[in-house]
This record gives sequence, C-alpha cells and structure tokens, in this order.
Amino acid sequence: MVLSWRWWTWAAWCAGALLALPVLGLGTGGLVAYGAGVPASALVAGAITGTLKRGRVRSDRQDLAGIAVLYVVVVSLFGLAFTGFGTDNVLGLFLCFAAGMLVGVAGPIVYTVWLRRRPLSSLGLGANRWKSALALSVALAAIQLLVTLVGRRLPANPEDWVPLLVMSLTVGAFETVFFRGFIQDRLRAVGGQAAGVGGGAALYAVYHVGYGMRGLELVFLFALGTVYASAYALVRNGLVLWPFLTPLGSFFNNVTNADIELPWASILGFLDVLGLMAGVLWLARRHSKKTRAAFSGVAHEERKR
Repeated sequence: MVLSWRWWTWAAWCAGALLALPVLGLGTGGLVAYGAGVPASALVAGAITGTLKRGRVRSDRQDLAGIAVLYVVVVSLFGLAFTGFGTDNVLGLFLCFAAGMLVGVAGPIVYTVWLRRRPLSSLGLGANRWKSALALSVALAAIQLLVTLVGRRLPANPEDWVPLLVMSLTVGAFETVFFRGFIQDRLRAVGGQAAGVGGGAALYAVYHVGYGMRGLELVFLFALGTVYASAYALVRNGLVLWPFLTPLGSFFNNVTNADIELPWASILGFLDVLGLMAGVLWLARRHSKKTRAAFSGVAHEERKR
C-alpha cells in the first residue's frame, strides 16, 4: 500500500509533537506551551493537508447517546475510585478502577457487535493496516522512550515499578478501545475527521478529572490526546497505540510522579482485568463469526431459490 504525502505529513507531525516534550518541558510554563502549541500546530497541519474540512454530517443519536452514557459511567467509577475511596480504602479503589476499565472496553464491544451489529474492526480491533500501524507504533514509541525514559534510572526495588508497568498496559488497553476505537471513530462518523480527533482528545483530557487532575494538567492532556488521536486516525487500528505507545507514556508519568504505590499482588488483579477484556473480545469475535456464517447460509439459500 502506497502512503500519501498527507499520511507522511501527519506521521511527521506526531513525531515532532513527541519530540517537543523535553524541549518545552513539563513545568507550569511547559504545560501551557505544550497545551497551546501542539493543538495550534495541528490546525496548521490540518489546513495544509486539507483534513480540517468537515465531513458529511450524519446524525446518529444512538451513537451519541451510547458515548454519553458510557462516558459518564466510566468517569464516575474512576472518580469514585480515586477521589472517593482513595488510598485509604485500597479494595474499594481497585474494584471501582477495574470496573471503570472493564466498562470502558466491554461496553463499546457489546454496543458495537451485539446492539449495532458492526464489525470489531470499527473499534480498531482488526487486522486492517496492521503493518502500517505496527511500524508507526514502534517509531513513535521509540521517540517517546527516548525523550522520557532513556537515561532515567528506574527505582532500585522492582516492586516500585513492575506493578506500575502492568497497570500501564491495562490502562492503555482500556484507553485505546474506549477513546480511540469507540469515541473517536463514532465522532468521526458523525462529524468528520477533525471532530473525531478534537472531540476524542477533549473527552480524553476531561476524563482525567476522575483521577483528581485539574487545570493545566488537563490542557496538557488535551494536547497529548491530540497526538494519540492523530496517530490513530492515520491507520484506525488500535495496534498503533497499544501495547507500546500509550502504556509507555502512562508508565513514565507514574514512575516520575511516584504517587502510586502498588504491591506485587496488584499484578494479578490487573492481569485478571486484561483477561476479562480478552474474554469479552473473544466472545465478540465468536458472535461475529456465527452471525456471518448464518448470513452466508441465508444468502446461499436465497440464491438457490
């Protein structure tokens, strides 16, 4: 497949936006500069490539209602986990946190496959453009690794960072399905590419209110969300973000802030969540195959008549 100059322009923009992280810095001034500079440069790139043109508006109230309901449930569960229970009630925190991630993955899959009878590929969970997605993922993840973790010493005690790595993989899987495959692609279908990227990035930033984040942190996260959303828009395959790019960003943030302490036992909890996510995905694939087989059988009988 030959990639267009527009594709390469946006791929270069994503790489440049990640390289700008250490240049702008992550202090108060850096958050403002990055939060304003990245979206502004995205508008310039969009104008150059012509991707800011509004697509044909296709009103789908069911999709918008689905996004709204699941978003409120997920953010509420995260808020209850981190600002409700907090570290004073570890069990309550983990159960609500896990429930939020499971709803964020299972909800879109059930809605898409069972209720709307759409393929899993419409959630970025397919083999479409997987080679381009993997190549772009590795390139962007290498840049992010270079500007964040290379040269930084991990804590001497593995318990201080290994559970955080597993948590980052789990959260990354949730964010890829929920914010990119579901929210971004549904908004893109309704209002075009710019609506998908911008709306997906904005909802991604605001959802961090559930973690207790406020103000400039949300501005920065909108900019970073724009980078992730733009990368996903190039291939519409979740492989471009997970398991490399977004987990690395989350892992760096958790290790740097050092405000989350997890025991070894938490690894089993996060692996359980990943296992349940995989189980829902397996059931959805099985259902889709049965549906296609039944449809093929009916079509074959119709042709015989």
